Amino acid sequence: MKGKKKQKEPAGMNPAEIFAALALLEKERGIPQSFMMEKIIQAITTAYKRDHDEVENVIVEADEEHQTLRMFVQKTVVDEEDYVDPFNEMSLEEAKALSAKYEIGDTVNIPVDKTEFGRIAAGNGKQVIIQGLREAERGMIYDEFNSKQHEILTGVVTRMDPRTGGVSLRIGTGTESTEVLLMAGEQVPGEVLAEGMHVKVYVVDVRRSTRGAQILISRTHPGLVKRLFELEVPEIFDGTVEVRSIAREAGSRTKMAVWSNDENVDPIGACVGPRGQRVAGIVEELRGEKIDIIKWSEDPAEFIAAALAPADVVSVRMAEEGKACRCVVPDDQLSLAIGKEGQNARLAARLTGYKIDIKPESYQEPAEDPASEEAGETEELPAGEEAVREEPAGEVSEEPAGAPDAPEETL
Repeated sequence: MKGKKKQKEPAGMNPAEIFAALALLEKERGIPQSFMMEKIIQAITTAYKRDHDEVENVIVEADEEHQTLRMFVQKTVVDEEDYVDPFNEMSLEEAKALSAKYEIGDTVNIPVDKTEFGRIAAGNGKQVIIQGLREAERGMIYDEFNSKQHEILTGVVTRMDPRTGGVSLRIGTGTESTEVLLMAGEQVPGEVLAEGMHVKVYVVDVRRSTRGAQILISRTHPGLVKRLFELEVPEIFDGTVEVRSIAREAGSRTKMAVWSNDENVDPIGACVGPRGQRVAGIVEELRGEKIDIIKWSEDPAEFIAAALAPADVVSVRMAEEGKACRCVVPDDQLSLAIGKEGQNARLAARLTGYKIDIKPESYQEPAEDPASEEAGETEELPAGEEAVREEPAGEVSEEPAGAPDAPEETL
């Protein structure tokens, strides 16, 4: 008995080559073979229906074991009286001629002409593989970076746009590398980047879009400082020491509040390291940015006093309502507590989440005149006038502009 004659492959295409190409893509790029084959089948089916508007049901069978592709038009078996659509229906008599098993309501698969199928497959196969490859890579990029949100990645500067100030970074190596844009607004002010430099960036967010994954990276985010300390300080990495809050003005100064879950571990000493080596490495990575490390406290007054370091705080009086307080400092440390352009007080307010009013030790509350108070209860000011409280010249009331009611970065 002669063996079954092997079916001739459709002209214009070689299914074995397609299966081999998909297997190679899966091995080298990690793109599932089933995903790519699904895309090819969809494209071939769409192309056939575009050329045959009347046909409704078309299927493609992919046999990976025998490495064959075949297309069928599906027709429904109907009674002679109901037979009206030759493109999608088949009379019972025609169906019985093919096989005696068919009955009314069954579906018959009619093979598509091999030449036509080969032409369609050859015209669409390559294009679909390229397009599917791009879509798969976009999906893989999204999945890869989405799993790394709020983490640190190292990139190499590849080019800079002098018009927008944006910097392109290559993250990863070889075929798995990805180009990511570091926008000008996310760069540290005054920091000079050059092609070939290795820089660490913080992954702020990853979003899907029609053009692929949108990856937002930053050099200014407070989270970058936290992750750098996790890399340098084992006690933070293993959870012995916690970073409770961070306030940062990138390129200039950062304040960080830390807390130890072990009374035998000094949280500040752990972050500073032997001879300051740990914090020195982070300062170098941040191009000389100053870092103040303070001890977090459950007592707001104690926490606020520590946040105003390096200034000494004489007393802290909390407001009865709202998150506000008044801090009294020695006269000769008033400018130190406020900082250059109000930076120290501003960062302390962000770190603690409190509005801070700083006064010198010599400051005295204005004495209230009982007579004036009584008159003020009965006398009305003319329309359009406002009462103004005068303070002695030279006194400073520091309530940082735009200081939020919550810490800039609570971790």
